[in-house]
Amino acid sequence: MTLLEVERLQASYGQVRALHGIDLSVEPGEVVVLMGANGAGKTTTLRALCQMPGLTVSGSVRFDGRSLSGVRTEHLAGLGMAHVPQGRGTFPELTVEENLQAGAYVRRDRAGIRSDMERWYDTFPRLSDRRAQVAGTLSGGEQQMLAVARACLSRPQLLLLDEPSLGLAPLVIHQLFEIFAELNRTDGTALLVVEQNASLALSIATRAYVIESGEIVLSGPASDLQADDGVRRAYLGF
Repeated sequence: MTLLEVERLQASYGQVRALHGIDLSVEPGEVVVLMGANGAGKTTTLRALCQMPGLTVSGSVRFDGRSLSGVRTEHLAGLGMAHVPQGRGTFPELTVEENLQAGAYVRRDRAGIRSDMERWYDTFPRLSDRRAQVAGTLSGGEQQMLAVARACLSRPQLLLLDEPSLGLAPLVIHQLFEIFAELNRTDGTALLVVEQNASLALSIATRAYVIESGEIVLSGPASDLQADDGVRRAYLGF
């Protein structure tokens, strides 16, 4: 069964239409990249999938065989979908430890939660050193690490990542993408990634879509898009 199936997805901010009938899918265990220029509709697509407030959304979105029509944003984690939004995704007034605990609010297996928290502390040692520190005082890279770890504490089937490298140092960016690839390999977590570093994102992807002005204009295996001259010139810098 297809994990995420999107058909004719439209979204508007007030009277301004941002998406014009998006069709896309993510299979279980896949890594899918959504590429496009600034303002093309990438972030809006993820926001629409999550039923975020401020958007008027129509079309069909099915997750794990279930329609998401009418499902509130805060209930998606319980269904198996987690979102790391652009611009981090932490509770700045809570500590690192409290943020991670909040990420696991849909779970009841306390021993498993503690084990997963230690796993992510091992993955991001800087977070371990700052367990009691308020998230809003962390560096940008540390906040992004925390946002990813917090989302993964819900053990999602699908992780939505919106520009995870934005504003980060190159070393941190490569570390994050190695972790995303490992999460996909070891846990089978499917990823839908919006990323400005298209070359890096495609390197871990199964398939990709290109969006322009709110419409999908190209899709296919990641390797095919990497080899496409138009994609290479527009998004890969060569």
